[in-house]
Amino acid sequence: MKALFVKYKSVIKFIITFLLVYVVLSVVYKLYLQYSDGSKFYPDYMTHLVSKQTESLLDSFGYHSEVLPHPDEPSMKVFVNGKYLARVIEGCNAISVIILFVSFIVAFSGKLKTTFFYILAGSVLIYVVNLLRIVILTIGMYHYPEYEDVMHTVVFPAIIYGMVFLLWIFWVNRFSKLKNKNA
Repeated sequence: MKALFVKYKSVIKFIITFLLVYVVLSVVYKLYLQYSDGSKFYPDYMTHLVSKQTESLLDSFGYHSEVLPHPDEPSMKVFVNGKYLARVIEGCNAISVIILFVSFIVAFSGKLKTTFFYILAGSVLIYVVNLLRIVILTIGMYHYPEYEDVMHTVVFPAIIYGMVFLLWIFWVNRFSKLKNKNA
């Protein structure tokens, strides 16, 4: 048994680090969601921010948009030219995806400064791509409502998770300690 632990030490360390970081960040995020209930930003600050930025981007692309709180559920309703098209829920704010991204990067950490700046840059990139994803999805639903299900469940999740995967691959191949050990 000890030989297995020695042989797979790096794998075990990765899994434990990943799970620990993921659980800690997820608990912190859950607490944030619990304590943001009833704040002036509905349903929570990050979801509200993503909704308002979606509205601004849609307007800058020439669409008259409006984002309003949903009266029956914790989400924001997105209207384009008076037509209700989408709702922005907590899962649309990219925080859960960023938590997943950060957990992996920390588990495969490199030098502290490099790790910190990669996490920062990657998180900003994920946030921006997610915001553009919501805007393009909304525009797509406006022009092609018959493809809503495929766009929402296949194409756009593939974009965000595919980008995270590519960021992970780039990190492991360029900056992680694993790369440095095997070089």
